[in-house]
Amino acid sequence: MLDYDVEAARYDATRGGVPRAGSAARAVLALVPVRARTLLDVGCGTGLVTERLLRPGLRVFGVDASTGMTRLAAERLCSGLVLGDCRRLPFADGCLDAVSAVWLLHLLPDAAAVVAECARVLRPGGVFVATVDKDAGHDMDSDVSRLLAPFRITPAHDTALRVQTVGAEHGLRRSGEARFTGHGQGMSPARAAGKVARGGFASTLALDPEQSGALVRRLSLLPDPEVPRADPVYRLLALRKEE
Repeated sequence: MLDYDVEAARYDATRGGVPRAGSAARAVLALVPVRARTLLDVGCGTGLVTERLLRPGLRVFGVDASTGMTRLAAERLCSGLVLGDCRRLPFADGCLDAVSAVWLLHLLPDAAAVVAECARVLRPGGVFVATVDKDAGHDMDSDVSRLLAPFRITPAHDTALRVQTVGAEHGLRRSGEARFTGHGQGMSPARAAGKVARGGFASTLALDPEQSGALVRRLSLLPDPEVPRADPVYRLLALRKEE
């Protein structure tokens, strides 16, 4: 996994920036009930999405385990920011109306523990909103995705089936879903090759050094190496806590 304390300085610029964050925030809010008064953004990172979770009467909190990320988030979030572990959220049982986890679960082998913890802090009737099947969002029908696909790590930690199954064990039932575009995240062959060479796909691709070198060479031979392919489309799942 990436060192997010180090990654923080370049994170937003390499992850689609404001357009991508705005797209994510709008989709999250579409799944959060209008009556919700509190929302916790788990794994909030730099706060770029969190600060856009704006709605009259909605108080938003953010929590992240990276000091580098929260240092940047503190510049965006006036209050409600906590440095903490998403597996042990510093919130009481049943105290929140909504919890979001955007681009988080796919990183965590123990994603089930995070889902359980999010369920714990939700009040009855509250909603958990999370991105699921993140890697599938990148598997658009392109020459780049076809080369990467055979090396995808399966099963992913954030499949919709897994998240729903774990959620059901903690009183969460599916209540809706949404999709949004990951603006600026369409991968060019050159960018993909560079990321493979740096080990940037470590959490999503299973590659030994020989395979990595061969994949870099194959990506480098694709036409229009600097032209980004289609932007990914991400999926959000909403789970409601039983009353």
